[in-house]
Amino acid sequence: MDQTTNDILLKNVTQLSKLTEQEVGMMPATVAPLPSVEQVKQIVAIVKKIIFPDYFNQRQPDETLRSYTIGVHMEELHRLLTKQIAHGLQFCEDCECIKSKQQVYQEAERLSLQFIDSLPDMKRVLYTDIQAMFDNDPAAPNYGEVIFCYPVVNAMTHYRIAHRLHQLKVPVIPRIITEQAHSKTGIDIHPGATIGEYFAIDHGTGVVIGETTIIGNHVTLYQGVTLGAKSFKYDADGNMLNVPRHPIIEDHVTIYSNASVLGRITIGHHSTIGGNIWLTHSVPPNSRILQSKAVDASYDGGLGI
Repeated sequence: MDQTTNDILLKNVTQLSKLTEQEVGMMPATVAPLPSVEQVKQIVAIVKKIIFPDYFNQRQPDETLRSYTIGVHMEELHRLLTKQIAHGLQFCEDCECIKSKQQVYQEAERLSLQFIDSLPDMKRVLYTDIQAMFDNDPAAPNYGEVIFCYPVVNAMTHYRIAHRLHQLKVPVIPRIITEQAHSKTGIDIHPGATIGEYFAIDHGTGVVIGETTIIGNHVTLYQGVTLGAKSFKYDADGNMLNVPRHPIIEDHVTIYSNASVLGRITIGHHSTIGGNIWLTHSVPPNSRILQSKAVDASYDGGLGI
């Protein structure tokens, strides 16, 4: 390495090693380790092995062996989740537990156990999503193909894990989890959204579900659907308010591809929203919202052009 190369490398190392004012302003106050994206990915993988043990782990027909294997995964999940929650808690500005390392880990332990205690119900609900996807897609030959191949299963597993952590007020970690699914499937679900049972997304690419969305049971979305905000509210100082601003979708609603449903509106139960619709007002139950019919404006022999 010649002197010029060495000087350039050293100069930039020196500059980049200094904390800028902007960088300091964006970092949490403590110097504890930050959450690990890779370990959060491991947490999701372990949960999948626990909830779908025959699909994402070696199949164990003997219940004793199955129990042992799940027990090993559960212990690893508890260890990793407690650690990552503890690292995430430093982003919580209002949390009293961040006053000492011992308090942080005690709180992380409590939240980790509460999450683990919700796994049986999470498993039950995820299997309703699989059932809905199977029932809605004639191209699905068996449940195994849905679990292994369909992006909605991956997205909903990430979402339901993240949503539970969001309910427990764990900072940062839930959003890391849903964004991992977003980057892999193209399905963008905020962990704060509330989604009922038997939820199906066909194809999935481009689906966006905002933070304050509420979705009932037996709802089906197609690719490109946006459940978003129409506008934002601000306080007296011009700061954006985090208030309910996304749609409420009642039970047994189907929304077809590339529809945009925007604002705090309600789509009544048993309604159908057609493709490419821009909807910003509530509709009553049993509605059918479709595009206007195309108008034939052709001319003969160039007349009228």
